[in-house]
Amino acid sequence: MIEARHLRVLRAVAATGSFSAAARELGCTQPAVSQQMKVLEASVGTPLLIRTSREMRLTQAGEVLVRHATGILSGLTAAEEEVAAIAGLRAGRVRLVSFPSGSSTLVPAALAALRAAHPGTRVSLVDAEPPRSVEMLRDGDCDVALAFRYDSVHDDSTAGAAEEWGDLVVRPLLSDRLVGLLPEGHRLAGAATVWIADLADESWIAGCPRCRHQLVDACEKAGFTPRIDFATDDYPAVIGLVGAGLGVAFLPELAMESVLPKAARTVTVEPAVRREIVALTLPDLARVPAVAATLDQLERAAAR
Repeated sequence: MIEARHLRVLRAVAATGSFSAAARELGCTQPAVSQQMKVLEASVGTPLLIRTSREMRLTQAGEVLVRHATGILSGLTAAEEEVAAIAGLRAGRVRLVSFPSGSSTLVPAALAALRAAHPGTRVSLVDAEPPRSVEMLRDGDCDVALAFRYDSVHDDSTAGAAEEWGDLVVRPLLSDRLVGLLPEGHRLAGAATVWIADLADESWIAGCPRCRHQLVDACEKAGFTPRIDFATDDYPAVIGLVGAGLGVAFLPELAMESVLPKAARTVTVEPAVRREIVALTLPDLARVPAVAATLDQLERAAAR
């Protein structure tokens, strides 16, 4: 009989490449990992690992078992949580992953409301941008992932994200428009609306590759290629660089809610560029009461 604890050990060994590294990840000893692997191999009746002096790799049977392990473990987690709720334990655990601007705006209100309504539910938070956050969800390293995708029909990464999310539960939260950020002394800083083409000769400050793709795409549609002189994923750093007069930038409105611009001004940019903010989870986990409650509170926080 295959036990869940043995599958967790196998997955850790496959991910890290050694018993000692897997032991460190799991918080146990190397002999314990070795012993559990021997028990698992005896249970399935075939070797799962090929050990040499240089490396350790999976056999074909090992690859099959690792491929199924994530779904099996997610299913077990869902079963345990549902049984606990039915039994009236009023307990639960939710591992949440969010991109930084979501962590500073949507997440605090959602988790505060969740704690007030369900004080026995424990929630942890880790920052990660998509697509990494989606990978963590599929790998069983989180239960809910806050993610985003842009609505440009010409964005290949958006189409890819939509297709990639097809097997997940997608809870739409809000549409987040990008705004222009200009130095307060800029010639257009006082304008109600700025057209992207009016910024063709500016020095630009760009962020992550997904955000940069949107900037480049929007500028190219306006007839120019932006000159990107500074690159940083840190929103306060972007605001600081703009405030110092070193360039202009696009930032999501959601990001501006938690940062006080200094020596910089936000302007509405046309044509509009938006990103869709969503909460993602696995179908099995969507039925877990604590996960469902977290999704509900995130939706309420986004509606405020």
